[in-house]
Amino acid sequence: MNRALIFKELRAHAPFTALGAGAGIALLLAMFGAGIPTRSAVPLFAVLHPLHVLLSAQATTATCRRQCGGGSWRLLWVGYLGSVGIATVSDCLIPYVGEWLLDLPNRGLHVGFIEHGWLVNPLALAGIALGAWSAKTRVPHGLHVLVSTSASLFHIAMALGGMPSWPTLAAIALFLFLAVWLPCCTSDIVFPLLFAPRPTVRGAPPETKTHHACEEWK
Repeated sequence: MNRALIFKELRAHAPFTALGAGAGIALLLAMFGAGIPTRSAVPLFAVLHPLHVLLSAQATTATCRRQCGGGSWRLLWVGYLGSVGIATVSDCLIPYVGEWLLDLPNRGLHVGFIEHGWLVNPLALAGIALGAWSAKTRVPHGLHVLVSTSASLFHIAMALGGMPSWPTLAAIALFLFLAVWLPCCTSDIVFPLLFAPRPTVRGAPPETKTHHACEEWK
């Protein structure tokens, strides 16, 4: 997969991600406006992170099946690492870095496949099975972005002690953008294509048509 295509995909997904980050900040403001305590973020993260893993596993495995062909073990490992591994970076590690840099009062690292492994791992396997069964990703990409953004948001919300300042909100929006943009594109597109076979005919260009979810659901 060439760099030009990677940058093209990142540019194409940036508007979705920016919109998702804005929606996340609006949701956070609505929570504080309604007087919802930050502890409510704990069960919400426990639901949305596993859901993100499910969606990511299906999209990653479907992309690998299209570009890499068959091979159950390959689909299993690519689907699992591309979903659980990268969703952990997106929903857990990057938000925690943001919490630490912003010195949020209740910051802490919550790793989904450890704390909620009984739910995350079976859903990852279910997503892999769906992606192996059908090479088409049928989930609207906007929904995938919204779920990923919400999972990252509620990880950060668990670290808040109260209504953050406007500069802190702007920084949270930036971390939400980064937590979704690079990991999701890596999980669904770049990572599975690393395992795609090289063209066997000399001079033949590699297959670069990704058919990502944001195109296929239309």
